[in-house]
Amino acid sequence: MLDGKNIVGYDRTQRGNVTFRTINPVLNKENETVFYEASREEVEEAVSLAHSAAVFYAETSKETRAGFLRSIAQEIMALGDDLIDLYCAESGLPEGRAKGERGRTVGQLELYARLVEEGSYVQPSIDTALPHREPNPRVDLRKMMVPVGPVVVFGASNFPLAYSSAGGDTASALAA
Repeated sequence: MLDGKNIVGYDRTQRGNVTFRTINPVLNKENETVFYEASREEVEEAVSLAHSAAVFYAETSKETRAGFLRSIAQEIMALGDDLIDLYCAESGLPEGRAKGERGRTVGQLELYARLVEEGSYVQPSIDTALPHREPNPRVDLRKMMVPVGPVVVFGASNFPLAYSSAGGDTASALAA
């Protein structure tokens, strides 16, 4: 499940020279997985790919985006207890908290999927033309919220799922 490499596009990379291990705070010992700090090259490649993906993703239908969010939720649940065990080993938080946060994260993804399907988040506004208005005519004005591009999420260690890797911050960016 976890190999410590960076995921850049479809590739698992380890081009950085710096490695580290996480600490199990309950046992006060290093966890087994060796992580590779991303190299500058990997970061630049990830940013470039994110920009390309954002342009493509912004053009997808609301059904596609909602389905993508639900797929993430399904994949999280499919990890089962492996995810919970890893969460506990890296955070020192109890299993009940881990399972609760996983449920919250999956719930956030579903909530954003429903919001995307419903569509009000784009806040559409139409002011129809008033060509005979005095002293000046009004043109037809239409506006709505649109994605601005890729977003970087800096995760919170006290809520590794719900506020970080897959939770509200990431889910809302993907929904938008």
